[in-house]
Amino acid sequence: MTTERSLILVKPDGYRRGLTGEVLRRIEAKGYTLVALDVTSATQEQLAAHYAEHEGKPFYQPLVDFMSSGPLTAVVVEGEDCIRGFRSLAGATNPTEAAPGTIRGDLGRDWGLKVQQNIVHGSDSPESAAREIAIWFPRLAS
Repeated sequence: MTTERSLILVKPDGYRRGLTGEVLRRIEAKGYTLVALDVTSATQEQLAAHYAEHEGKPFYQPLVDFMSSGPLTAVVVEGEDCIRGFRSLAGATNPTEAAPGTIRGDLGRDWGLKVQQNIVHGSDSPESAAREIAIWFPRLAS
């Protein structure tokens, strides 16, 4: 096991529904440490950098539009194997398919084709985490 950091975003749908506290409670209950937290509205530059690998795909613009539709909560967490651990805690990308007990399984809604409205984002690898943390929390970039 390795201590690592991950970026977690409580997306605009989760923020609008008042779920930030519940998401943070679950993160802390899992044993991860909150390193940084910011309630913010994403800039177009942040979103372009964050989703650069998806540019040109059919879901890119709807995703960017959704992520800029309101405030979100950006969080850096730290802990043993926290990237894989949080992704397990978050559940499957599609809330309809996410297992009960996961954030998306318990709190997500079936939005049909709007799968991006699934409460949270979590980094998928140490490399992605480093890149994403640098976008949302430049002062923590390594």
